[in-house]
Amino acid sequence: MIQIVNISVKSSLKCIYLVKKEMIIERKNDEIIFRLKGNIDVEDLQDLTCLLEFKEIGAKSKATQGQVDDLVNKIKKGRWDKTKGKIGL
Repeated sequence: MIQIVNISVKSSLKCIYLVKKEMIIERKNDEIIFRLKGNIDVEDLQDLTCLLEFKEIGAKSKATQGQVDDLVNKIKKGRWDKTKGKIGL
């Protein structure tokens, strides 16, 4: 369950999202602040960071979905060709 609390602070809106009492996500001016307990696995946080970076880069991309699909197919084919060579197929 997510509880959303909006607090007005000096004519600016401050949104605080409480997620299961272990996490607080706060939007403040032009930044978003995540507050987590200290026992969170750092590797999981790195995965989250990579996902957010990927989404940020993707939002700026001018590539079409067709171009992305073509690139993915080329990468997959290149990886498969390399794997076949390694295992002698």
